[in-house]
Amino acid sequence: MQRPLNVLIVEDSEDDAMIVLRELRRGGFDPTWRRVDSASSLGAAMVDGRWDLIVADYNMPGFDAIRALEQVRAQSPDLPFIIVSGAIGEDVAVEAMRAGANDYVMKERLGRLVPAVERELREAETRRQSRRAEAERAELEGQLRRSQRMESIGRLAGGIAHDFNNLLSPILGYADIALMDLAPDHPLYTALMQIRGAAERARGLTRQLLAFGRKQMLEVKVIDLGELVSGFERMLRRTIREDITIELRIDAKGGCVFADPSQIEQVLMNLAVNAQDAMPNGGKLVIETGTATLTEDDVRTHAGAKCGSYIVLSALDTGCGMDAPTQERIFEPFFTTKPPGQGTGLGLSTVYGIVKQHGGHIRFESRPESGTVFRVFLPQAEGPPEHLAAPSVSQPGKRGNETVLVVEDDESVRGLVHQMLRSHGYDVHTAGTPEEAFRFVARSDRPPDLLLTDVIMPEMNGPELYETLAKSRPELAVLYMSGYSDEVIAHHGGIRRGIHLLAKPFSVETLTNKVREVLDGRAGSGHAGEVPDRGDAVV
Repeated sequence: MQRPLNVLIVEDSEDDAMIVLRELRRGGFDPTWRRVDSASSLGAAMVDGRWDLIVADYNMPGFDAIRALEQVRAQSPDLPFIIVSGAIGEDVAVEAMRAGANDYVMKERLGRLVPAVERELREAETRRQSRRAEAERAELEGQLRRSQRMESIGRLAGGIAHDFNNLLSPILGYADIALMDLAPDHPLYTALMQIRGAAERARGLTRQLLAFGRKQMLEVKVIDLGELVSGFERMLRRTIREDITIELRIDAKGGCVFADPSQIEQVLMNLAVNAQDAMPNGGKLVIETGTATLTEDDVRTHAGAKCGSYIVLSALDTGCGMDAPTQERIFEPFFTTKPPGQGTGLGLSTVYGIVKQHGGHIRFESRPESGTVFRVFLPQAEGPPEHLAAPSVSQPGKRGNETVLVVEDDESVRGLVHQMLRSHGYDVHTAGTPEEAFRFVARSDRPPDLLLTDVIMPEMNGPELYETLAKSRPELAVLYMSGYSDEVIAHHGGIRRGIHLLAKPFSVETLTNKVREVLDGRAGSGHAGEVPDRGDAVV
């Protein structure tokens, strides 16, 4: 079977060109060819065609192989270039090879042409594969460097956000306590509401930083992604400007993911708002769900991606697109293309962190003036989806009269929790260390009904403290609190799914309602302080 070959012949003699073509056909090739004999015609041919091989005569009127070679190498460094000449000396041949020719063949010995062509085609393919591999390696190295930089920034951001949560806890808590004792017409009421509002906005920023650093607490469950997107459509249409058309394309046969619904809604909202900012004069936003299977070839050039079955959430806009420098930094926290004061630069970094914390992967494609598409790959989950509950209405903090032992190494948080619970009728005792907690329990005439403890502490973590106390007091209930993510807690504190966990900072209502829930649930639980293994048990 004849092998196809696109060959460009640089030759002033058509008869000599026919001789070359005849030799190629005899060697099993089926050449598609073109003959040129000047620099201009060679340049035009290089632009117009995709060539597998160039065969060039050495001497032509006003043109020669060396000049042709320089012209070709400037455009295509890997294209095989073979010189065919009737009279070429050894010194000329060496000069040609130094200039970049792959081989030379004497016209009286054309039998060497086909073996030379076959060899050079193989070597050219090897060079192309090597260049592709080198380009892929360079791209992966770049992705790895960016990933390591993002990881370092994430650790820093998460640590700062955790410490800041401990500062926000007393600000929000004491503001709530003060507001409970003031009438709305009191001179300080408005000032306290302003303080509380500013602290709430700060809490929102810390949540975004924790999301980027993958240090959030997640309420994960099996959800139908298409159902979630459809249910969130009304919120999107209320949020996005009316000059932007929103189109939903939901895959009715799409599967489920194991995820925190509120966090996936955050991803969807941030992608939509980012698209809106890219379309200042209006446009179209397409939200789409689908499925994908990533193979080894798919993930080879995407650092951090893994093979497997995924549910895909896509957001496509018709906006201004992004140039290469912007694309390099879009997931970095606080990077924004908006003017000062018009954005925090945390939207896409929040998306990045949430997706990564869910074990997913995010890709995007964008060109200036050609729009952008983001694709979020979330691992597919087995089993039927759980019901997506409507947002709960806040209820006043519930009261009680049980004894609560609070163990917290941060003095300001410890004092705040003490005052919050005392104001709701509880008998509260505090300890700054596990050792203080042991001493209180040993000498107390009224043992605690509930242990409310921080998870990560210097001397002993919260689960170890509880397990030690529960040996002699198995009826003791436990509620954990922390500003770290459930991943960090699981690693350091041994917290299991199904255990009550309270995220810092929290309001009076959140704390007192959770305390009441834990105490009321003791009788029906198989383990003191433990509740049935359901998605909403983990905060």
